[in-house]
Amino acid sequence: MEKQFDNLIDYYNKFSEEKRLDSRHGQVEFRISMKYIREYLSQINRPKDEIRIVDIGAGTGRYAVPLAEEGYDVTAVELVRYNLGVLKTKKSAVKAIQGNALDLRKLRLEDETFDVAILFGPMYHLFSHEDKLQALTEAKRVTKTGGVIFVAYCMNEYGVITYAFKENHVRECREAGRFTGDYHTISRPENLYDYVRVEDIRRLSSDAGLTRLKLLSPDGPADYIRTALNRLTEEEFEEFIRYQEAVCEREDLIGAGAHTVDILRK
Repeated sequence: MEKQFDNLIDYYNKFSEEKRLDSRHGQVEFRISMKYIREYLSQINRPKDEIRIVDIGAGTGRYAVPLAEEGYDVTAVELVRYNLGVLKTKKSAVKAIQGNALDLRKLRLEDETFDVAILFGPMYHLFSHEDKLQALTEAKRVTKTGGVIFVAYCMNEYGVITYAFKENHVRECREAGRFTGDYHTISRPENLYDYVRVEDIRRLSSDAGLTRLKLLSPDGPADYIRTALNRLTEEEFEEFIRYQEAVCEREDLIGAGAHTVDILRK
C-alpha cells in the first residue's frame, strides 16, 4: 500500500470509528446523513436491488451495511485492511474490496456504474486540492450521469476551536505553522486530518464539474457539546435530532459544525 498512507493505516488500526458513530454526537451525524441518503435513493424509480451504491472509504461499513440490509446493491471500498476485516465480520451482502479513493480503476470499477456514490472518509485525509479533486473526479467517473454523490468534509473552524483552543494546542500550532494569517488550517499527512472551509468545498465541486443540490452540516454543534448530549434523556436527545434536522441546511451555521456534507449531481 502507498507509503503516504502508512500513518493513516496505523491510526485506524487503533481508532474505533464504530464507537464514534455509536456515541450520541456520532448518532446525530449518522442519522441526519442517512436521512438525506435515503431521500435521494427514494427518488430512483427502480427496485432497490437494482440500485447500485458505492461507499468509497467505507470504514467498517457504518453506512454500507444498513443500506445493504435495506436491499440496495452496495459495493464498499476501504483502504485500511483492519477496517475491511471488521466490515467482513458483519456478514452482510456488501461487496467489500480494499482500495484507494484516488484510483478506483485499479479495482476495475467502470465508468457510469453506480446510481449513488458516498465519499465520507477520504476527504478527511487528503491534504491538497489536487488529491481531493482526484478522489472526487474518480467518484464522478464511476457514478451514472444524473446520479448523486455525497461528500463529507471536516471543517476548519471546528478544528481550530477544538484542537487549538479547547485542547490548548494553540501555541504548538502557531510554532508549527499550522495556521494562515486568518486561521485557515495548514495540515500535512503526519497531522492525519485536513480541515476545509465552505469556499474550499465550493471550489472542489466546481472544478469537478458537478452541480450542487444541497450543502448541510449533519452534526452541527453536536461534537462541541458531547457532555451535554450525554446528559439528555432519550426524549430530549430525540428533540435535539429534530432541531439539527431543522437547521442543518442553514447557511449561517454550516461552516461552524464539525462535518459538512456536499450533495452533488453528475
